Amino acid sequence: MSSEYLPGLAGVPATKSNISSIDGEKGILAYRGYDIKELAEKSTFEETVLLLLDGELPSQGVLDDFDSQLRGERRLKYKIRSIMKNLPTSGHPMEMLQTSVASLGMFYGGEEVLSDGICGNDLDYIHSMSVKIISRMATIVAMWEHVRNGYDPIEPRDDLSHAANFLYMLNGKEPEPLATKIMDACLVLHAEHTINASTFAAMVCSSTLASPFLVIAAAIGTLAGPLHGGANQRVVEMLRDIGKPENAKDWLDNQLAKDKVVWGMGHREYKTKDPRATVLQKLMVEWGESQGNLSREFETALILEEACEERLGPKGVYPNVDYYSGILYTEMGIAPDQFTPIFAISRVAGWLAHWREQLSDNRIFRPTQIYTGEGVRGYTDMAQR
Repeated sequence: MSSEYLPGLAGVPATKSNISSIDGEKGILAYRGYDIKELAEKSTFEETVLLLLDGELPSQGVLDDFDSQLRGERRLKYKIRSIMKNLPTSGHPMEMLQTSVASLGMFYGGEEVLSDGICGNDLDYIHSMSVKIISRMATIVAMWEHVRNGYDPIEPRDDLSHAANFLYMLNGKEPEPLATKIMDACLVLHAEHTINASTFAAMVCSSTLASPFLVIAAAIGTLAGPLHGGANQRVVEMLRDIGKPENAKDWLDNQLAKDKVVWGMGHREYKTKDPRATVLQKLMVEWGESQGNLSREFETALILEEACEERLGPKGVYPNVDYYSGILYTEMGIAPDQFTPIFAISRVAGWLAHWREQLSDNRIFRPTQIYTGEGVRGYTDMAQR
């Protein structure tokens, strides 16, 4: 057995999975063999969730039934709302989301099944928990936007799609069709991405047979970091610091000279442009045209991407999914600190698919280490130190 230490477990296989795959050289991300670009164009979030959970595209009847189940689980018990109302409004929404999701198990139960040792074969239980979590996470994120501003949250509607209802609860008005289309595509694009940090955290937690609510809470905490899901918020802050398109090239040269981060650029898995970034860029253009103009941040991003391609392209550094998602959400009127929670209400589909896969052939994770400390030694009495 190899004892080589690889920082960050880079390139170390942690599991066998058939959920998603990445071809970093060609820039292809596929869910269960289906190219993400085609899914973003032709599928819906609800259908994509079923594809990830069950392994195949559903029939119309199965999809309709699943959609109905999601719509029926959008409401929250009032005590969860009370928990949210007692949280500091200055806290980051990801902290609120982790707290609220972790509390769901206390109200909705179900973890007792995990102690039976047969949970991996109980597909009804796994499906039921997945529906409850996916549906309610969107509700929680939308509710917080109102609660933290001192208002009662807007009640969910069961006559709207997952994306449309989320935007309705977030903004207080029924979204226009293009906004729903774009949000739905964004949810599809962010739903799964092989064994990234948050998915690995979910798998490790799953392997202990923890409650699925705690599994997702562990993943949320991991996604919150700026090196993972929090990067899209940093991208918008970066573009605002640059100020205007004509500043982009000089700003980049200054950053590179100081060996500083260019947020939204580069991905460990891709040697070309992230396919999700390509789709998001097109959606941004479509949204800008519908509004009659492209934002200054987006124009700056385009110029900065050109400069980065010239200077960083030879090193295989190109835009990742975070580069355009934050700009797009900003143009849709969404607060920057809500970007990562929206990422979470999409990625929960992938987390739950991996939860199901982990339970099907479970073994608790227990990696080893290379010890670099002192050898065994005797205790030194206080008077002799």
